[in-house]
Amino acid sequence: MQRITPFLWFGGNAAQAARYYVSIFPRSKVKSILRYDAASARASGRPKGSVLTVGFELDGQPFTALNGNPVFKFTEAISFVVHCRTQREVDWYWRRLSAGGKPGRCGWLKDKFGVSWQVVPDEMLKLLGDRDPEKAQRVMAAIIRMTRIDLAVLRRAHRGR
Repeated sequence: MQRITPFLWFGGNAAQAARYYVSIFPRSKVKSILRYDAASARASGRPKGSVLTVGFELDGQPFTALNGNPVFKFTEAISFVVHCRTQREVDWYWRRLSAGGKPGRCGWLKDKFGVSWQVVPDEMLKLLGDRDPEKAQRVMAAIIRMTRIDLAVLRRAHRGR
């Protein structure tokens, strides 16, 4: 068992969210569903037999989704970064995770469940880490103007074009 597992608190759509995420990432699956029994249903006000938690994996990373009190909401203070090798991967994950959600700046987005993600090409990190501070600054200036990250634009900024 992995020592640390992200635990996501949903207001009633944990199973729907888990299935959605599993459909996006490779090597992903729903592993378990725990339902409210009579005692926990009485204590929580949820119907007996409704979903309490969903254990799932995204690309091998374990997660747990909970149907808890809907008063608690996701914020940008916690987010997940999706590392991508190519622009094609960036575009693929961006389209799927942002569908029904809200795009943000610099590759950030909120999905339709309110969870924050940043879809990042690994090459972007290399360009930002260039030893030439002027090149790195040009790349950062380009990133700040973007929603979805565009590697071609970052490469041109890096070259000074």
